[in-house]
Amino acid sequence: MTRADVEAGPHPVDRHVGRRVYERRLSLGYSQSDLGRGLGLTFQQVQKYEKGVNRISSSKLWDISRFLDIPIGWFFEGLDADQSSDGSDDEAVFAVTRQTIAIGQMAPRLSSRQQKLTLDLIRDMLERTGADASAETEAA
Repeated sequence: MTRADVEAGPHPVDRHVGRRVYERRLSLGYSQSDLGRGLGLTFQQVQKYEKGVNRISSSKLWDISRFLDIPIGWFFEGLDADQSSDGSDDEAVFAVTRQTIAIGQMAPRLSSRQQKLTLDLIRDMLERTGADASAETEAA
């Protein structure tokens, strides 16, 4: 490993696995403290795992998979698709946040018509955001 590799930050695989831990933890409604207590870790250590700053050992990943009730292979799903040609993550593909999880959980409770209206609203907001960004770029 060269000095440049160290300075480049966390390895893309470590970031991907950490992101998957974050996604699963949020989807189950656990805090970092909850996961930490379940694993005998501090919330700061969980935070470092989720950011990919600290690598997760295979035994700890096993423990995490059991705590989060998910097969260990799940943490690696989509890894190839998330890698761009330069090896960096493309988090814009689907950024999992508390809000996106909440939207996903609430959507099925809407009628089909309400779901379509919500989808149209989101598309409209994205189009406007894109148009606003284009206008700002042209003005500069």
